[in-house]
Amino acid sequence: MMGSKKSSLSIELTVTDIKQYFYCPRVIYFTYCMSLIRPTTTKMELGKQSHWREESLQKRRTLVKYQLIKGERRFNLRLRSERLGLSGVLDMAIFTRREAIPVEFKMSTKGPSLNHKYQLAAYAMLLEDELFERGKPRVICQGPLRPRRYVRRGFIHYIPTRRVHEIEVTANARKHIKDALIDMRRMIAAESIPEASRRKNRCRDCEFTRFCADIA
Repeated sequence: MMGSKKSSLSIELTVTDIKQYFYCPRVIYFTYCMSLIRPTTTKMELGKQSHWREESLQKRRTLVKYQLIKGERRFNLRLRSERLGLSGVLDMAIFTRREAIPVEFKMSTKGPSLNHKYQLAAYAMLLEDELFERGKPRVICQGPLRPRRYVRRGFIHYIPTRRVHEIEVTANARKHIKDALIDMRRMIAAESIPEASRRKNRCRDCEFTRFCADIA
């Protein structure tokens, strides 16, 4: 039992895993517990291309959509928290004198989903740990900017509709993320497959559909 616990604590996870877990936990099982070559779908490739185009557009635009007059933007920001055993690449971060604000670009037209909200909250937690490693302020932005310790909000920018949604980073969301990290590590260490998602419409675009159908 002790060996299993130790191995589960050493499992490094990503913010994308957080997103996938709240969409369907079986994606985590297939990613970490089965030696599968993860298929690259057309949708995934189109998503990458749209992110590159959006980054180029963002560099030329003001911050009005984010309710800001000025701020420093950083793109594709690599973040890691030793405390959480979590890492990820944030699409964009906006730094002002008072705030660090994570921003995620999405290709969906439906608006904020639960897994997107938790993904953004996870990036907020990574930003906090990067800004204040071991209690000491770090500078991951240029200029005389010293954002406060806690990241209280973020934005999800939906590329097809050009709509921006502000998402509050709550204590409840932080707790759900920490609980999810524990559950994912236990699942991976035990190689225990979770129940299939009850929302079968989500299976339509999933790259693991054919593997999942064989098990279910």
